[in-house]
Amino acid sequence: MNHTQNILEKISKNTEVVGIIGLGYVGLPLAVNFAEAGVKVIGFDKSEAKVNKINSGENYIKDIRDAVLREVVDKVTLRATTDFTLMKECDALIICVPTPLDKFKKPDMSYIEASCKAIGQNMKLGTFISLESTTYPTTTEDLMLPLISEGIKNNPNFKDVTLSEVEGSNLPPTGGQRGAFWLAYSPERVDPGNKSFHTRNTPKVLGAMTPEGLEIGQAIYKKAIDHIYPVSSPRVAEMVKILENTYRLVNISLINELALLSGKMDINIWEVIDAAKTKPFGFQAFYPGPGIGGHCIPLDPFYLEHIAKKYDFDLSMIHTAGHINMRMPHYMYIKISTALNRHKKAVNGSNILFLGVAYKPNIDDARESPALEIMDITAHKGGGVQYHDPFIPIVKTNEGSKYQSVELTEKTLSEADVVILTTNHSAFDVEYIQKHSSLIVDMRNMIEEASDKIYKL
Repeated sequence: MNHTQNILEKISKNTEVVGIIGLGYVGLPLAVNFAEAGVKVIGFDKSEAKVNKINSGENYIKDIRDAVLREVVDKVTLRATTDFTLMKECDALIICVPTPLDKFKKPDMSYIEASCKAIGQNMKLGTFISLESTTYPTTTEDLMLPLISEGIKNNPNFKDVTLSEVEGSNLPPTGGQRGAFWLAYSPERVDPGNKSFHTRNTPKVLGAMTPEGLEIGQAIYKKAIDHIYPVSSPRVAEMVKILENTYRLVNISLINELALLSGKMDINIWEVIDAAKTKPFGFQAFYPGPGIGGHCIPLDPFYLEHIAKKYDFDLSMIHTAGHINMRMPHYMYIKISTALNRHKKAVNGSNILFLGVAYKPNIDDARESPALEIMDITAHKGGGVQYHDPFIPIVKTNEGSKYQSVELTEKTLSEADVVILTTNHSAFDVEYIQKHSSLIVDMRNMIEEASDKIYKL
């Protein structure tokens, strides 16, 4: 029996072992989904704290129900480890590691690179490998494949495999056996805090380097995801991820720019959007805010620019959209300064209270949150910065300043020279905030009408 037939038979009998590399907001929910389907799952992570929490049934991802995690751990369907040599026990390895930008706004591929090297050195023959991390098109074939192939040279499980040419899956067959390993890309589509769409019911795009890999990938992923949408290649799947998030970036940046212009023209941009969205075709509503945060949308254009330069292509529209987004926190600082000035106060020496540091409502994630940059700018100008967020007790800003969430009380509000609504958490009692605040800058349209006391975006 060749490797393709072997893994497909295991999948049909539900005896395959799936390894998930990276146990964060993408990897752990996926691991739980597989484990709920009765698939044996090994979770790999360098963090001993995460591994220990999982193995003791302690949940740290809000989109997973505590009881579900405990159940799959108790059944030993899911276990976590820091021992990457155990990859040799897995029939499939799915990479769900971070892909941040470095200080020069260039893709930091170190997490993917480390994962690929570990896979190459430890996996067994006939392993399906899929990357889910956000990246630029061609990553799978131009970065992952060479790294894994190089690692295989020191892998005792591949001692009889010749690396002279690529054929079949990704490496040549040995002794008539096809499928040394299969390589694919399937972008994560996690939307933290979304009550309607989660890992299982969000359609999953999958592109593999070979037809065999695509067949195997669909068979594996169907255990954890309701609907798989196959595409012709990994680079198509990689571009899908970039398109989805760049589409949002461009449109949000557009509405942010129009919001700034509308403010100068004394036009309520929120009323404009409400009227425009009555059109039943040709328009989708996007809403302004202090900037775009999160793990994908602010970063993806830089990934696309990185690869576009290799093709001598100028992404002028996307570059402009990214620039608008990067400037929004500075425009929001000007909004704060203007509001204080009209009340005969300066930023320097004022007590400024930010309500919400999460990048979107009702989650505990502050990555790339525009609130953090606005706080840094305000503090740099001499403002006394405080914040309250019911989901994030402690936060570190982009410049390294650490803050602890203060209690939201009548005293806290009344002592603030200005209160900034930066995140529209549903837990915020807007009437209470209005009643006890002397000045508010509303960046999220939480208060309907502007006034001498209420300044809106």
